[in-house]
Amino acid sequence: MASWRYKRIGFYERRSAPHVVQRYKCVHCAREFSDQTFRTTYYLKCPELLLPLFHSLVSCSGFRQFGRANDCHHTTAMRQAQRLGRHCMLFHEQLRPKGPVLEPLAFDGLRNFEYSQFHPSEFHIVVGKRSHYMYGFTHSELKRMGNMTAKQKAKNAQIQREFGTPPKNSVRDEVARVLQIATAGSKEVVLHSDEHYIYPRALKRLKHLESIEHHTTSSKAVRHPNNPLFVVNNTDSLVRHSMSGQKRETIAFSKLIASAVSVMWVTVAWKNYVKHVSEQNQRGSPAMRLGLCKHRIRPMRLLSWRLFPSRIELPTAWVAHYYRLLTTRELPTGLRHTLRYAV
Repeated sequence: MASWRYKRIGFYERRSAPHVVQRYKCVHCAREFSDQTFRTTYYLKCPELLLPLFHSLVSCSGFRQFGRANDCHHTTAMRQAQRLGRHCMLFHEQLRPKGPVLEPLAFDGLRNFEYSQFHPSEFHIVVGKRSHYMYGFTHSELKRMGNMTAKQKAKNAQIQREFGTPPKNSVRDEVARVLQIATAGSKEVVLHSDEHYIYPRALKRLKHLESIEHHTTSSKAVRHPNNPLFVVNNTDSLVRHSMSGQKRETIAFSKLIASAVSVMWVTVAWKNYVKHVSEQNQRGSPAMRLGLCKHRIRPMRLLSWRLFPSRIELPTAWVAHYYRLLTTRELPTGLRHTLRYAV
């Protein structure tokens, strides 16, 4: 803001770099702040962990593994991962294309669980077929499915009586939400998905689209590069390969839905803006293919300056991700993001 005035009021020293930080005072409201106020390491006691943690989260390392390697407690890694997730979400929203979609889109669900296998869930992911760009995702809770022993059926029934059941139309609603976000500036779009019976119902809720060309491919088809769903299948494989909590057999599964969502946002930013589309050819990131940036964005640059939700308006579906409003049924008192100033 051009009329905003402030004045310097000295310095303060701290143990971490930068060791000397300039302080200021706002002439209008008399609130004091500093250079550190606008950095992603604001108010962190171990700011040197933020960048290594970013690399760790997309390198299939769990919080306890990171803590052992960096001589810190695993809860420190968990809190900083939440900050990284919020920052990456705002970074993605800031650069995400808002106009008409210029390529076909593929979408699919990635299933896993949080807290225990009695609480399955699904990430609904939308990816550009030509650019490999992840436009976004949403999250749904599911009922436990598949074969269960008599003991497991009894326990599942007890959990449902005590903690309730997931919303009946969660998959339909969340698929519609993420597609609405990805296609908000379009009038017509080409979509590719598998033959899930819920998807046509979700597409009917996209009232802003005048034309939807929906192509389906069997999920049992061979997943080679000529498969129409190759780009989203490849993204699912990359997520399972890169996130320790998304592997099928792991003890590093997320205990809270909000934590899984935070790490997924770090993966979205890494895949779209940092990673090459092809590790072998190295011809640029998905964001470069869409013309959103000229070069790959290094993690140090991605994490250099703070982003504020008051200046970057998030879609309604992602506001719940930012403030950790997605609660885990058996841990309803999970920590929400309710800070007043350090948003």
